[in-house]
Amino acid sequence: MGLTSKTVLFLAVFVMVALFALAVWLWPRLSRRGWRAAVRRVGLVLAGQLAILAVGGLTANNTFGFFTSWSDLASVFQRSQEDPPAGRAAAGLRVLGHESVNVPGGSVPEKGGRIDKVDVRGAGSKISSSAYVYLPPEYFQPEFKNTTFPTSIVLTGYPGTAEALIKGLRYPQTAWKLARQKKAQPMILIMLRPSVTGQWDTECMNVPGGPQAASFFARDLPKEMRNHYRIGRQRESLGIIGNSTGGFCALKLAMEYPHVFSAAGSLSGYFKPATDPTTGDLYKGDKQLEQRSNLLWRQQHVPAPPTSFLVTTSKQGEHNYQDTLRFITQTKSPSRVSSIILDRGGHNFNTWRREIPGTLSWISSRLQSPKP
Repeated sequence: MGLTSKTVLFLAVFVMVALFALAVWLWPRLSRRGWRAAVRRVGLVLAGQLAILAVGGLTANNTFGFFTSWSDLASVFQRSQEDPPAGRAAAGLRVLGHESVNVPGGSVPEKGGRIDKVDVRGAGSKISSSAYVYLPPEYFQPEFKNTTFPTSIVLTGYPGTAEALIKGLRYPQTAWKLARQKKAQPMILIMLRPSVTGQWDTECMNVPGGPQAASFFARDLPKEMRNHYRIGRQRESLGIIGNSTGGFCALKLAMEYPHVFSAAGSLSGYFKPATDPTTGDLYKGDKQLEQRSNLLWRQQHVPAPPTSFLVTTSKQGEHNYQDTLRFITQTKSPSRVSSIILDRGGHNFNTWRREIPGTLSWISSRLQSPKP
């Protein structure tokens, strides 16, 4: 039974209710004096509390998609298995396996496309990370054999997993459907987490004396992907999308590296790096770095890049609503900004699934079309 399956949640609810009923039934006996009765009371109360926490945790995980499997959950307590130690092998890209896409005819790449799981090792950043690469059906069709395809990097939130972009947010399936409906062009999607250094949330920054996450995303990753797949080499062929932390990263990287990314979409993203125990000290006393990492400050003090931005929020249910409006207002030419603003939403998968079709159609219209 998978971590996100309804069966697991049902069993947790059943155990919670059963423990409550057991406590009501046995409490008269357990109310006797003596250390044995006291130990039993404590044990029953603790078991009930743990059951309540399990139901709450499973419900939150199914809503926000923090972990997609038991192994993902276990990775919190050990070094991430998705990120092999850096510097132990030559830079490059290695394909670890293939998956079919969960669409009609998905078992045949020419009809459903294909998902590759890859390991990417950056020469400059010395960072290694796994990723999933969605290749559209056209990639395998003879008439497109010499075609380069527009591509978007897609980032999860923190501490999300790359699998959640496939199973929870259904990016490949949505891209496939939009292309069939002529609402988007066939695109390659490179799906991974923003935290490419184990469980350290670097906010996609080059940390002084630490991980060079920005260099990995803006230099190493595009280079290795282009060396292996038929991805256009112009900036007009590459975009970046993300939700939550990934949304902040998408905007930040596109603003800092306009020669790399021509478009960026942020779903419920924020505009200033988080600072908490998962990030630690990202600036190491560098006040200028701290200022430039604040995207709203950057808009007012750094020349605007020739980049297209998409930001999303909800009037009710999102904490980034006012900052999103400010980002829109402050956007200056030659930058361009579009928005998706829902009346009601939230910082969760249900909201992002509503916004993803429009986001993919938007970024498709900003990227260079394939030319057979």
